[in-house]
Amino acid sequence: MIAAVTSGRVQPPSTLLGPGDDAAVVAAADGRVVTTTDVLVQGVHFRFDWSPPEQVGRKAIAVNLADIMAMGATPTAVLVGLACPGDTRIATVSGLADGMWAEAERAGVGIAGGDMVTAEQVVISVTALGDLQGRDPVPRSGARQGDVLAVCGRLGWAAGGLAVLGRGFRSPAGVVNAQRYPEPPYAQGPIAAQAGATSMIDVSDGLLADVGHLAEASSVAFDIRSGWLRVDDRLAEVASALGADPLHWVLTGGEDHALAATFPGKEHVPQGWTVVGTAETAGVDGPSITVDGKPYTGDEPGWQHWRS
Repeated sequence: MIAAVTSGRVQPPSTLLGPGDDAAVVAAADGRVVTTTDVLVQGVHFRFDWSPPEQVGRKAIAVNLADIMAMGATPTAVLVGLACPGDTRIATVSGLADGMWAEAERAGVGIAGGDMVTAEQVVISVTALGDLQGRDPVPRSGARQGDVLAVCGRLGWAAGGLAVLGRGFRSPAGVVNAQRYPEPPYAQGPIAAQAGATSMIDVSDGLLADVGHLAEASSVAFDIRSGWLRVDDRLAEVASALGADPLHWVLTGGEDHALAATFPGKEHVPQGWTVVGTAETAGVDGPSITVDGKPYTGDEPGWQHWRS
């Protein structure tokens, strides 16, 4: 099975020694390696009755590489751990692998190695590596009072897709596929770093939740302006059909894997980014996040594991 999913695959120059040995060798020209790992569990992060294996494979790679770009780094390689029941169809594993390789190629990286084990359900663990190319990393803790908050990538689409699938529908495809697999703007992490981003985060749990992480790490307050957020017409149409609020999806929906970053001023915001708020001095209650100057009164601000 390992041979079937690795043979004939093309590796980028950053993979010096790929699958087939005890460990891979990946170039680290910068001398530093940005690394992250994420775990996707069947029934929690994906469902095969909602998504074919190829799309699950793409999602597994994308959610990890998004964290690399959020540090301002360029992805270089991924390692994949796959656990699945012994009676899993070979076509399912092959489909997962095809999707993983396709998304890795889209990002310009290779799958340098991994492991396969038996388990009671499908679990995918991916470790991603990245190269800062001489730049400083962009942490969550660098935002300062007076910075502008900007986003890049889709917001609310995955939440809309989840709502559609939850109602038993499979269309419109554009919104549904946003839930099945994200399309992170990989190149924009390094672009934001070069433009002088002071802090940055991958929007995986929802805009309010993840900007809240920036606020906590940077000890600032953020105010997001709802009128500055872009709500796509197609997303609004789906929300109207389901009796939902598209702005709520944009503010709280996770799994789009867009980027949120702060910049010293609007003149530093790169093309393709949208300014949606400002960083302000934290009040007596400490770091906070508001929408149009007020605490958000909708449901939970984003996804939380182990939430009661």
